[in-house]
Amino acid sequence: MIEFFLCSLVTILPDYLFRRYRQGKRLGQEITFFTVWYELRWGITAAMMLTIALITLVFFYHPTTSHVSSLFRTVTILPEGAGRVENVLVKNSQRVKEGELLFTLDASTEMAQVAAGQSEVDEIDAEIDLANTELISAEALISQAQGSYNQAVSELERTLDLQRRNSDVVTQKEIDTRENQVVVRKGQLDAAVANRDIVQTKISVSLPAQRSSAIARLHQAESAYDKKFVYAGVDGVITQFVLQAGDIVSPVLRPAGILVPDTTGYGRFQAGFGQITASVIRIGMAAEITCASRPFEVIPMVVVGVQDFISSGQFRPTDQLIDAQDIARPGTLLVVLEPLYEKDTSDIPPGSKCIANAYSNFGDQIAAGEYGFWGGLYYHMVDAVAIMHALILRFQALAFPVKVLVLSGH
Repeated sequence: MIEFFLCSLVTILPDYLFRRYRQGKRLGQEITFFTVWYELRWGITAAMMLTIALITLVFFYHPTTSHVSSLFRTVTILPEGAGRVENVLVKNSQRVKEGELLFTLDASTEMAQVAAGQSEVDEIDAEIDLANTELISAEALISQAQGSYNQAVSELERTLDLQRRNSDVVTQKEIDTRENQVVVRKGQLDAAVANRDIVQTKISVSLPAQRSSAIARLHQAESAYDKKFVYAGVDGVITQFVLQAGDIVSPVLRPAGILVPDTTGYGRFQAGFGQITASVIRIGMAAEITCASRPFEVIPMVVVGVQDFISSGQFRPTDQLIDAQDIARPGTLLVVLEPLYEKDTSDIPPGSKCIANAYSNFGDQIAAGEYGFWGGLYYHMVDAVAIMHALILRFQALAFPVKVLVLSGH
């Protein structure tokens, strides 16, 4: 209506004035309700064509959309494994802090595994202490065997020395006995050294490896035990949380609730513009929004991101070929908006339904002379008609409550 009214001022009105004052036709006689089309046909036709051209120009260079919302992320409250709820420490709609304990699952089996793992580690530590004692005993046995060996060698040397001095004093049988004693004592010494090496290997290799394995099993048991305690991953509000002691929760079939983080959905809006606007919308463009949660108010925004693909074109590999005609909806161009002034959207709840306008601005290109005289004149006109769309958005902001509260019938 606004566009038609403005266009009629330069088409229908001059046509009427020409016929009224130049041709002398009078309103109510020659120009009546039944003859208005014939008498003003040129002005009406020109007004309609100019209105269509103006609407096309406004909506193309200054696009609008009602698909605007502040999308926010939700976190599903899930344990890492299935189990039966033992204690519930929070309530529905309660605000929680990061790391706060939400609920616990029955962990009797995991506690037994942790106790068994700790006992195994303690047992191996006791074996290490015992092996150190055995090492001391093995060193003592080596000293004893070394002394016996040295004594046997000395006695053999003394016997051989006596034989060299007087062969009749020492018999060959006695010499053989001394030599056998040396061999026996040498074997005992070697056995004591080998026993000591075994104990040292046990202390330095075998028992530490067993202890590392036991500690790994203990950590595994402790990890399984820790998974029975579910904490809040971020600050936020818990919702859809009706968990009670005795309930079964599962990461696949039955979540416990939803956590809405405090850090998502505020100060950033996602708008779905028509694909025809892909050549117009650019990062840095000025924009405005009005939301149902903030009626009678228009908030200045700026375009901070434009998704360079259309979501409706995505596909997943299946066993059937995709037919293009099966893609029913054309899809929209996702544009990210942020407020020009941060506090303007601080009290808009995430998920609010909004209407957005984006405004093209060719002032810098015109000033740089990129379009020439006629092109600059055209884009001056394009920038000027943005005020029409801004007025329409303000009319929508005024009509929003009336439309929702009165005309919707609810």
